[in-house]
Amino acid sequence: MNKFKKLGLTAGLSFTLLLAACGGSGETSSDNGQSSNDNDLGESLDYTITGIEPGAGITGQAKNTLAEYENLEGWELQESSTAGMLGALESAIKNEEPIVILGWTPHWMFSAYDLKFLEDPKGTFGGAEDIQTIARIGLEEDLPEAYTILDRFHWEPADMESVMFESEENDIPIEEAAKNWVEQNPDKVKEWTDGVEKVNGEEIELVTTQWDSELAFVYVMEEVLSQHGFDVSITPVDPAVVFQAIATGEGDASLAPWLPSTHGAFYEEYKEDIVDLGPNLTGTQNGFTVPAYMDIDSIEDLPAKK
Repeated sequence: MNKFKKLGLTAGLSFTLLLAACGGSGETSSDNGQSSNDNDLGESLDYTITGIEPGAGITGQAKNTLAEYENLEGWELQESSTAGMLGALESAIKNEEPIVILGWTPHWMFSAYDLKFLEDPKGTFGGAEDIQTIARIGLEEDLPEAYTILDRFHWEPADMESVMFESEENDIPIEEAAKNWVEQNPDKVKEWTDGVEKVNGEEIELVTTQWDSELAFVYVMEEVLSQHGFDVSITPVDPAVVFQAIATGEGDASLAPWLPSTHGAFYEEYKEDIVDLGPNLTGTQNGFTVPAYMDIDSIEDLPAKK
């Protein structure tokens, strides 16, 4: 069911990462951003935040943050890709250089590296959020078994991170890590499926964003629904299209929305035309993120550009 061709939209965005040189002329920072001269930190970062895809909700939050904090006047957000951001982070940590990235949790980067969020006194990143499940109107009547499983689905940040981290650490596809998680957590899966009758090949289309965090969700659900007899298809799209697809019935359900802040604008636009099944995970966070070795704790610690 490749219905998204009708939307005339591609299932992803790819951008070339243009890495800003830390330290200007290739020199390695010797103080890890702890210099007594604040301008040294700003200059070593080229007054740049390393970001991800332009279509991501967190990208909009980051742009708003740059506008709201007076000390960030002159700073720029380097839009790229999640993979590009993670590559820049890994390189900086390997050389103990300063870097400020757009980070979010749950994500395997917090398991792999010692990171910290910068405090956000103005609240421009919205604080803790939930990840929620949404469905098209009529799904409960058309596919009641799938609707029940989707409605019951809830797991913890550690569950989600374990799927992503196994995929990264063992260099296996995230769908394989998701299948392993389902096999290793039968009691939790039973909470979602207990008493739900199996079906015989009914089709269901799950819509997701294309980041590892959301792919962990959708591949776990694909495995659970497949074991229950459903023919599951997955379509990754831009966040705005997630809501559009569910609202128009082009897709059946999504486990990807971050609310109330990250995808709040999309939710407000389409909320009358979707069914909100509530949180499937609580305790997420977005924000400017730095390696723990950097001696700054707040967005307000970032030096203004002179």
